[in-house]
This record gives sequence, C-alpha cells and structure tokens, in this order.
Amino acid sequence: MAGEAVNPKSYPLADDQLTITILDIVQQAANYKQLKKGANEATKTLNRGIAEFVVLAADAEPLDIILHLPLLAEDKNVPYIFVPNAKALGRACGVARPVIACSVTSNEGGQLKAQIQQLKEGIEKLLI
Repeated sequence: MAGEAVNPKSYPLADDQLTITILDIVQQAANYKQLKKGANEATKTLNRGIAEFVVLAADAEPLDIILHLPLLAEDKNVPYIFVPNAKALGRACGVARPVIACSVTSNEGGQLKAQIQQLKEGIEKLLI
C-alpha cells in the first residue's frame, strides 16, 4: 500500500490503522443497510442531508470524477476521508468491484452510532 504515489489532491488520507477502522465500519454499515455505494449515491446522500461521513478512494482514475464530493461535504458540514485503495473499499462495501466513493448514512437507533461518532472525531483531528 505504501509504495504507490498518491495524488496530493486526495487529502485527508487515512493512515494504515485508520484505514482498517474505516473499512471495518463501512463493512458493518453495509450489513446494517446504512451504506450507499458509488459517487452518485454519495452525492445524493449529501444533498439529502442523511450522510454521516463519506469515504473516497485515493486511487480513483481520474481522481477528478470524485473531487466534487469533498466540496459538497464541506458545504454540508459532513466529514470525509480518503482511503488508499478502491479495491479494498469495494470489498468492505461487500461488492466484487472497486468502489471509488461511498457514504455511511444516519440511523437514529443504529448500533453503529458510537463507532461512527468516534470515527468522525478521528477524521476531524486529521483536518486540523
């Protein structure tokens, strides 16, 4: 993972430990049906105000196809983070294809509430 050059536009980029945590939460969100996969779906959740946080793949080719999401997320005050690998994100989402963007949606009585809150704080620390 560490050998490849990552596009400098993909900021903030999760380190290895945070990436594992993010992919774990994404996988659980998929099990609880709190996950929207793909750039278009992530955009919709942001516009509707139901996104808890957005995960983007730093190795999306070309990266420009997902660079509207950080702007929209900042606009809506939703944390976002890049993970190094689209294939790993796809596996965490429970699909065989690479996924370049996904968003975890809110669910008031959800079992993931505490984990999502912890992850949001971790992402915000990276942005400072």
